[in-house]
Amino acid sequence: MALSAQVALWFLPFLVPLCLYVAYTDLASMRITNWTVLAMAGVFVVLGLFLMPLDAYLWQLAQLGIVLVVCMILNAAGAMGAGDAKFLAAAAPYVALGDVRLLMALFAAVLLASYAAHRIAKHSPLRRMAPNWDSWSQEAKKFPMGFALGPTLAIYLVLATVHGS
Repeated sequence: MALSAQVALWFLPFLVPLCLYVAYTDLASMRITNWTVLAMAGVFVVLGLFLMPLDAYLWQLAQLGIVLVVCMILNAAGAMGAGDAKFLAAAAPYVALGDVRLLMALFAAVLLASYAAHRIAKHSPLRRMAPNWDSWSQEAKKFPMGFALGPTLAIYLVLATVHGS
C-alpha cells in the first residue's frame, strides 16, 4: 500500500469513530452531517501537516478540492446525494493516489455487503431494534450510502496500518 503505516495509525483513532458515526446517521436519518465531514477534513489539515512530507500533504489536500468539485457536479446532475459528495471530498486526502484501485475494489466489496445487510435487516425482525430509522421507510431506490462509505474508509486505514509502506 502507498499510504504509510505510521501515518494511517495516527489517523485511525480520529477517523474510525467519525466513519462509524457517518454510517449510523445515514442509516438513522439518511443524512451525513456537516460537522462530521468538517471534523474529518480538520483532522487531515492539522495532523497531516505534521505527519507527511509537505509535497505529499499538499497533493492529498488538493485531492479534497478536486473530489469536491467532481462530486458537486455529480450531485447537481442527481447522480449522488450531497452528504455522500461531502463525505467523499473529506475522505479524499486520506487516500494515497497509489491506493485508488485497491480502494475501489474495497468499496465494491463493502458496498455489496452493506447493501445485503441493510436489505436483510430491513425485511427481518432485526428492523424492530431500530424501528424509526429513515432508511427503512425510504422508497426502494434510496440506500444510505454512508453505511458503505464510512466503513470503507475505516477498513482502508486499518489495512494501511497493517500493510502500509
